Amino acid sequence: MSAPRILAIMGSGETAPTMAKVHRALFERSGAEPVPAAILDTPYGFQENADELSARTVRFFAESVGREVAVASYRSRGVDSVTAATAVARIREARYLMAGPGSPSYALHQWADGPIPTALADHLRDGGILTMASAAALTLGVVTIPVYEIYKVGADPAWLPGLDLLGPATGLRAAVVPHYDNAEGGNHDTRFCYMGERRLRMLERQLPPGTFILGVDSHTALVLDLDRRTAAVSGLGGVTIRVDGRGTVFPSGSEVGIDVLAEVARELAAGEPVEIDWEPGPGSGRRPELAGGHAPRGAEPLRDEMAELEGAFIAALGHRDGRAAVAALLDLDSAIDARVRAGEDSPDLDNARSTFRALIARLGETAGTGGADPRSTIDPFVRALIALRARARDSRDWPTADLIRDQLTGAGVEVRDDAEGTSWVLAGTPPR
Repeated sequence: MSAPRILAIMGSGETAPTMAKVHRALFERSGAEPVPAAILDTPYGFQENADELSARTVRFFAESVGREVAVASYRSRGVDSVTAATAVARIREARYLMAGPGSPSYALHQWADGPIPTALADHLRDGGILTMASAAALTLGVVTIPVYEIYKVGADPAWLPGLDLLGPATGLRAAVVPHYDNAEGGNHDTRFCYMGERRLRMLERQLPPGTFILGVDSHTALVLDLDRRTAAVSGLGGVTIRVDGRGTVFPSGSEVGIDVLAEVARELAAGEPVEIDWEPGPGSGRRPELAGGHAPRGAEPLRDEMAELEGAFIAALGHRDGRAAVAALLDLDSAIDARVRAGEDSPDLDNARSTFRALIARLGETAGTGGADPRSTIDPFVRALIALRARARDSRDWPTADLIRDQLTGAGVEVRDDAEGTSWVLAGTPPR
């Protein structure tokens, strides 16, 4: 069985648990086993930890997807001829190929006038699955946002020429914008791949005629089957067709023809009502909907949720309400866990982890004080901490598990693990 021709565009989270299911499904469509697979490292080739990033990605595919992948290494246009030829050979032999995070402008510069763009185009033309995520996804369209130069350096918003792999493969004349619903800015707008509404408006006015914005939300995949001419959305968010500030969102679970995406863009450009011949995928009951692109979407910011739960914890300790304090800790643990599972990696998440550990330490200190019968006073606190420690050990979060045990020991509580479970004692008292 020959490999289908599929272009998968991921908004972010390409090595997060949320996208592992998408990777597995794509591999299952890749033809007879074994499936040769590779990752292309150019977008992050400038980073000092490029080796580590490649190893982490290889490990993700092995552990979370159950597949072996090789590295097609082409970190710069200055690589020697053997390295370049090896990278191209791995691209051509792969039936599953992925490129991901890094810098789109760096990748485009390294690929310019070299063999990689042709190899990628041939991969789509001759049969195979190409997954482009994050920075690599930005390079797919007619034009590309130089994200680092605009967001980090302060360059005026302007487009770079893209690879335009999307047009010949699908007929869609678009600028691909991953991280479309990004909310990492907290108090400033980082939607639309860190551009925000103001800068995206400036970029829209500079788009080549007939070009629309194809936005893919974080932890979301748009799977374009080039043989069947279908476009399917999966993951946590949606895919947006946007023209001059007006957009239509295709939610996760929806599936339409590729030509429908182009037709929606034409109707938006003409200011006409958008009518979509839409077919829901499994588990979706939502139709595509109009969106002006102005209202931020997403969960409550972690820093706000953390502040609220920390306040609840402190208030509970002040009232000596052990159950409420433990409930706040458990809620904070769940909030952190949910974002880890979604693949979030941000300073807010690091701060939340630090706060969680600090609150555990505070609860441990509280467990060391009490009234006439210290065991009955501190028992709810100690049992809660032991439960949190068990949860940390189950998740192989050894630093947190050790911290809990050390804090209890420092408060005079000895934790004992044996075949029957975990118990605790105070000096001179029997086990609990």
